[in-house]
Amino acid sequence: MESSDHLNKFKVGSVPTLYYIPDFISDSDQKLLLNQIYTAPVSKWKSLKNRRLQNWGGIVHEKGLLAQNLPPWLTKITEKIKEELCLFPSAINHVLINEYLPNQGIMPHQDGPAYFPVVAILSLGSPVVMDFTLHSTLADTKSNIQETNHGNLQNYPPFSIALMPCSLLVFKDTAYSDYLHGIKDCEIQQYDEVVNGSEVEMHDGDLKVEKG
Repeated sequence: MESSDHLNKFKVGSVPTLYYIPDFISDSDQKLLLNQIYTAPVSKWKSLKNRRLQNWGGIVHEKGLLAQNLPPWLTKITEKIKEELCLFPSAINHVLINEYLPNQGIMPHQDGPAYFPVVAILSLGSPVVMDFTLHSTLADTKSNIQETNHGNLQNYPPFSIALMPCSLLVFKDTAYSDYLHGIKDCEIQQYDEVVNGSEVEMHDGDLKVEKG
């Protein structure tokens, strides 16, 4: 896999393998993607408790991926991500599209071994705040931290990042394996501090992001 030195200017927060790229796509590209998403067959949507999603590229199961070809409109954006990031060892072959309405979110989770070692999240439509918290297997005891040469819990503070429309969030290695990520199920998310606060509107020292 190629070096990620070219992404250094996009690093955010204290975790060395977390990158936030604003305006990764244009607004016109965003509109084209949203049009493709919302004109897809109704059967492509799967409704869950607090969101709905589209699954493109096949079915992920414990033994791997039962692959299907991505449609051209997704292949175009996945090729752009692969070529510009130089982080993926092979072509991106699976995409999940999650839709969150106001008051919807997702519990802290890890994407699992099928997506290791790198995940890219393209944000469309409206802003949202994603929270990162230390994985429970590392937070249980300090001895676990020490045994895996991760230092102490103070080196792993929770943090949040605002994902603005057209932005790309990329996390790999430590940010992937040691942290869970999630979205609170509230319409307006307010934080005193996010690692990319300059990207969002600030109100009296607090960050307020309204999901649309």
